[in-house]
Amino acid sequence: MFDSLSARLEGIVKRLRGRGRLTEADVDEMLTEIRTAMLEADVNVGVVRTVTARIREQAIGARLSEALDPGQQVIKIVSQQLTALLGGETLKISYASHPPTVVLLAGLQGSGKTTNAAKLARWFKSQGRQPLLVGADLQRPAAVEQLRTLGRQIDVPVFSEPGDPVKTAKRGLAEARRLGRDVLLVDTAGRLAIDNEMMEQVRQISKAVQPNYTFLVIDAMTGQDAVSVAEAFHATLAIDGVILTKLDGDARGGAALSVKEVIGRPIAFASTGEKLTEFEQFHPDRMAGRILGMGDVLSLIEQAEQVFDKDQAQIAAERLLEGEFTLDDFLEQMQALKKMGPLSNVLGMMPGMPKELKGAEIGDDVLRPVEAIINSMTALERRKPELLNGSRRTRIANGSGTSVGEVNRLVKQFQEMQKMMKRVGAGGPGKKGKKGSAPRRGFEGRGFEGRGLPGMPGGFPGFN
Repeated sequence: MFDSLSARLEGIVKRLRGRGRLTEADVDEMLTEIRTAMLEADVNVGVVRTVTARIREQAIGARLSEALDPGQQVIKIVSQQLTALLGGETLKISYASHPPTVVLLAGLQGSGKTTNAAKLARWFKSQGRQPLLVGADLQRPAAVEQLRTLGRQIDVPVFSEPGDPVKTAKRGLAEARRLGRDVLLVDTAGRLAIDNEMMEQVRQISKAVQPNYTFLVIDAMTGQDAVSVAEAFHATLAIDGVILTKLDGDARGGAALSVKEVIGRPIAFASTGEKLTEFEQFHPDRMAGRILGMGDVLSLIEQAEQVFDKDQAQIAAERLLEGEFTLDDFLEQMQALKKMGPLSNVLGMMPGMPKELKGAEIGDDVLRPVEAIINSMTALERRKPELLNGSRRTRIANGSGTSVGEVNRLVKQFQEMQKMMKRVGAGGPGKKGKKGSAPRRGFEGRGFEGRGLPGMPGGFPGFN
């Protein structure tokens, strides 16, 4: 998502770097590039006109900071406009004073509505809530069974009855109150296209359960068509927010960049993969940072904190700084890293990552040879890789199905990482006699204080 737009915007910034000041000619050139980039990304034409007009007004009309070079000025202006375009602020969920908080999900068939109902239920559970799922999609024969299967996977009960979807939703609300469930999520029926029958049914369900939030589930792969869908549903239901699915797909990003401007409602959540864990709140400012190639460190930290055991991470950090970090430790951290989702998504959140890796399809097969090499070593070899002479490395290569060159490269990178961390541990910032205190340089004053990446090793063998 956004790869083409991101590449073009990065190119604009690169060309403007080093110039003395931002002239009107520079602005015109920049706007031409931005207009082309956004149209190629399938952004609504009206939205493109509005945004480029705002950027021009801000770039020319405002007094630009003399402390910033043209490249930095462009990043600041475009970042502000992208953030506003994507919704401005993260949607904060407020809970009903008299539970349950009712959430209604609507959308076309095939948008991922049922799966995302379960993903959203899992997210509410992570917030300390007790959700109940209601299967009111009685149009599609397997929809309720799919919801029950997903509910079992996340340990969330599912209520559904055959017959009338409106009565099912209403009885689901009564069931949530009876069970003391504080969040009710209602999955409704969709169609392949918008029709009057579907709209009337979902309107009646909404009237019956009086939702606190109505979320429209939109497939990011549908581009500008998603905007038409959003307009139609918003006219019927008064949408509170959008759940954007398939954000990890090969889409151009037009839906994400158009929907807020067109219907005036933010993207609330984003589905970033097929797994139930690959779902997150949508942060407009963080997404703008990713598009501009600045990474998304906060989201990276939050994902890391979910998969890395805090105590184990602290022990690993101490061992790393003391030079005692072994290949066993490294393998353990790498396996935890895989739980954060597709590596291509993780790398996309890292600032300064080469563009060749940002859009690359990087799967488990990239890390599999590294795991095989380490698992082919003896326990002593993993603790003391300096013992690895020629014959041992040949044996490991044969046992792991790799080459001696790959074994040599992994060992060399690991040893270089150990040396670097020994130097940091001996006199780096944040050490000063405090055992295990990892350096935090570069994060002061940016909301990252005390929030390192738990247990993450300082390199990715195979990428360096």
